[in-house]
Amino acid sequence: MTTMPPAATVRTQVPVPLRFHDGYTVTARVITFAGLVDGREHLALALGAADRPVPLVRPHSECLTGDVFGSERCDCGPQLREAAERIATAGGYLLYLRQEGRGIGLYAKLDAYALQDTGLDTYEANLALGHDADARDYTVAAQMLGALGVDRVALLSNNPDKADQLTRLGVTVAERIPTGVHLSPANAGYLATKARRAAHTLHLAR
Repeated sequence: MTTMPPAATVRTQVPVPLRFHDGYTVTARVITFAGLVDGREHLALALGAADRPVPLVRPHSECLTGDVFGSERCDCGPQLREAAERIATAGGYLLYLRQEGRGIGLYAKLDAYALQDTGLDTYEANLALGHDADARDYTVAAQMLGALGVDRVALLSNNPDKADQLTRLGVTVAERIPTGVHLSPANAGYLATKARRAAHTLHLAR
């Protein structure tokens, strides 16, 4: 069943030159919005020739520890870096969504890390804290795409829930393209859990 979200509008667009930790540089057109249902300050980064019939789109959930500080407990930072270059090459949008810790918030995510260090996996820890295993909602992503005039996307994601939610929200996912596998000794268990419990398309060596 398709549920069309309320319309949002583009608020501001401004070019921002980006430089990543490894020296990769690209200029993004950073876009803000009015009318997003959760009232948070989500961003769209238009990269490359974004105004194409089926842009490459990655909804990326904010991860302060991974995106900013380079934490290896997850694969978020490397996925963000990969997405920026792939989208700049293909043309499309990086949707930076303010839903830290799979939607539970930064402090709760760190509480969940502490529980993981006692033996719980990433989903079990969220549940033990009284949260959903994955509390993310992609309604604002659909609103942002609608405001940009995008109703059909090539989705850059390993997470089938993103495709399912966007489809229910009226966005046609013409293709789902997996990201790379960013494996480290610190995140091996985390990635294996995402593949096992949430059907992420991660091909991990056994």
